Amino acid sequence: MNRKYISILILLSLTASLLLTASAPNSLDFQYGIPLEQALVYNGGESANLRDYDPATTYSSGDKLVFSGLVQLDPNLNIRPDLAETWQVSADGTVYTFTIRDNANFHNGRKVTAQDVAFSWERAASPELASDTALTYLGDIVGVREKVLGEAETISGVKVIDERTLQVTIDAPKPYFLMKLTFPTSYVVDEENVAVGEEWVLQPNGTGPYKLVEWRSYEYILYEANYDFYLGAPAVPYVLVKLYAGDDVRLFETGEVDVAGVGLYSAERILDPTEPLNANLLTGVDLCTSYVVFDTTVPPFDDVNVRKAFSMAFDRQRYVEVLYRGLALPAVGLYPPGLPGFDYGLEGLPFDPEQARELLAQSKYGGPAGLPEIVYTNAGIGSYVGGNVAALAEMWEQYLGVRIKVENLDYNFYYEQIFSGNHGQIFDGGWCADYPDPENFADVLFHSGVPQNHGGYSNPQLDALLESARIEPDVAKRIDMYQQAERMIVNDAPAIFTTHSLSFVLVKPYVKGYPNTPIGISGERYMWLDGK
Repeated sequence: MNRKYISILILLSLTASLLLTASAPNSLDFQYGIPLEQALVYNGGESANLRDYDPATTYSSGDKLVFSGLVQLDPNLNIRPDLAETWQVSADGTVYTFTIRDNANFHNGRKVTAQDVAFSWERAASPELASDTALTYLGDIVGVREKVLGEAETISGVKVIDERTLQVTIDAPKPYFLMKLTFPTSYVVDEENVAVGEEWVLQPNGTGPYKLVEWRSYEYILYEANYDFYLGAPAVPYVLVKLYAGDDVRLFETGEVDVAGVGLYSAERILDPTEPLNANLLTGVDLCTSYVVFDTTVPPFDDVNVRKAFSMAFDRQRYVEVLYRGLALPAVGLYPPGLPGFDYGLEGLPFDPEQARELLAQSKYGGPAGLPEIVYTNAGIGSYVGGNVAALAEMWEQYLGVRIKVENLDYNFYYEQIFSGNHGQIFDGGWCADYPDPENFADVLFHSGVPQNHGGYSNPQLDALLESARIEPDVAKRIDMYQQAERMIVNDAPAIFTTHSLSFVLVKPYVKGYPNTPIGISGERYMWLDGK
């Protein structure tokens, strides 16, 4: 996700959204073919990989302006109806019956039907599309796995009852099932639209609160309010995303954008209460965890002692202070603060270079001299080595006597390469919550054989625990099980957990209702402009 994990692809995907109140006609500033007083303006980037904009294949939170699904998360991260007006759940918790809104239409005016939902899910699970997220977010539905593997023509657990009624059967009662349907993989697309070919995403016929009306590569993307939106017309007429227009903070200062993300190099200045921009600053803790993955299926990280050695040769506090200037939280475990199940008492593996060297010596490789060449795969350009990779490599050389070779993969296709297994024994990872449940971290990332378990980590005891937690109805028992799972993962060290990110965003005072949430939602329709 949210897509869903931290990646350059997420940063390149369309960033955020809208707002603006109309002025008198004689004062309107027309640019981009619209009055800018009626547009919420952002700065963003674009990916060269069109699959990043297809809801069924994106790795990020997707374009929630254009597309929508059966349910959504509101600004308080509660499940709310979206295309589905209502739903009923069977007594055993395995059959969901959704009723599609009678006033839900595509942007071209065609009515949304239960068949459109079924088509969209069949497409997402098709072997031809080869979505890396279909099993993660739709895999609880009976028959999805068989469809993904090419063993079935259709998803047996999805039945169209009539034009407005869809029946969905899942493999076991799971309290988080509806939450998974808030991720773009389950969003509805138009069959005729996608039949155009890969470039359909440049002119999408969606169902969301905004229509994409113009996309000029490397210049801007323009959205216009969908005044027939089934949940009510958005208050902001236009959303304008400038592409590669410059530094966000500078653009905010000059009034060229209305909302701007704040990077580390600007955050220190803007956090100063005497700085004028401080009055526009919103802060928060994202539900995100950055980490470094070990490929446990190949030498030398097939040995737990080697993994622990590398983990205990990592000075987490120094890493945060130097690389992040103290503007991040050190991560000793998988779950970020604020997520149900976060364990304040978790100690994690300590920074202990002496013990790290002893563990490396106890491994089947006998110490640094017995290790094979170790390659660290990163998203980057040319031979440039990012600060995070350089810091880790320096610590491992200093404390373990191990040198690391770094290779960069194209930002635009980084996660496609990771999913295909084209990576070294170490590679960058990270995850931001798609929904507020620990299952979205422990089960989605570390259960054996799941698509997102890129390091091939496997622990039968952990698998059994996670499988029991999926269907545990008692909330307290379920949280305790996920905390046990986190301790097992930390002790097995399939990854080094590095940081939990803090968020810093500048918002103009005339932008009202901005939802400063730790999970990306479709916030534009909750916003309005007052006096731009």
